[in-house]
Amino acid sequence: MPEVSVIIPNYNHAPYLKQRVESVLAQTFQDFELIILDDKSTDDSRDVLDQYGQHPKVSHLILNTTNSGGPFNQWKKGIDLAVGKYIWIAESDDWCEPSLLQTLVDGLNTNPTCVLAFAQSYTVNGDNNIQQVSAYPMLQDVVTGRNYIKEYLSASCSIWNASAVLFKKEAYQNVSSRYTTFKMSGDWAFYIEMLTKGDIFISGRVLNYFRNHDKDVSGKMYASGMAYVEEIKILNLLKQDDLISTAEFKQHLLDKYVKFLVFNYKFSAEVKSAIEQALYGDDNAAYKQFLKVNGSIKLFKIKLMRRIGLMLKQPVNGK
Repeated sequence: MPEVSVIIPNYNHAPYLKQRVESVLAQTFQDFELIILDDKSTDDSRDVLDQYGQHPKVSHLILNTTNSGGPFNQWKKGIDLAVGKYIWIAESDDWCEPSLLQTLVDGLNTNPTCVLAFAQSYTVNGDNNIQQVSAYPMLQDVVTGRNYIKEYLSASCSIWNASAVLFKKEAYQNVSSRYTTFKMSGDWAFYIEMLTKGDIFISGRVLNYFRNHDKDVSGKMYASGMAYVEEIKILNLLKQDDLISTAEFKQHLLDKYVKFLVFNYKFSAEVKSAIEQALYGDDNAAYKQFLKVNGSIKLFKIKLMRRIGLMLKQPVNGK
């Protein structure tokens, strides 16, 4: 029995696959199986993956004949096949330092109340140029699951990338499949539910490389505006599960509403309608007036501050 099951779910990431797989195989921690899943890619992914079909670390190489309909269906498929104590979803367009797995395994082994561990990430573009880096103020830390949800997973998802995460399969057995209903935010929903089962280990080391590129699901969702629908759905789940207070929910919902007011000119009429339904449709109808009044006030303040900022940048007396 390997201690870790590594799952690489792939869809149309042929240019990045070799770097991804090789960075897994190069880990200093070697007690793992590798499960590779392809969701009926239309590029050259299968040619790349076939090279690893007979590798001794590869326990499963599954090439779907029909697309599963979403990335988190592939997560579930891989986890169901996994036999390891811990699970690592190594996304197919990312890569990592050789010490990532050892760092996270040590974190979980030495902190038995923890069900999930993660390291920090660089975000890089398709040309491997660093764009951002996540940070944590301590080299390592343990936070109770519910506190982490409230502080770091309610307004937004502070865990930037699934490839930086290791979790206990035992805790996963009590997680619902609702995370599979998302196109983009399934990882966020997954972390929230996992952390109702235990605590979280955080490494401050930057060991993961999270690639943003033109085929990235998140980028497309934010560009279209549909990301807002999923983010509001996450808020509703937090409220439904009593993980945030009504006051916290209203504040986070208001923040989403104001962002929608700022950026909605970019969205199609269909997407605007979907966002409005999520904001104050059936589930949130009671908050419509609250959003309308407070959203207008907050938007006015934002515009005023921007105008003041522009005025301060204007030259004085021609200087």
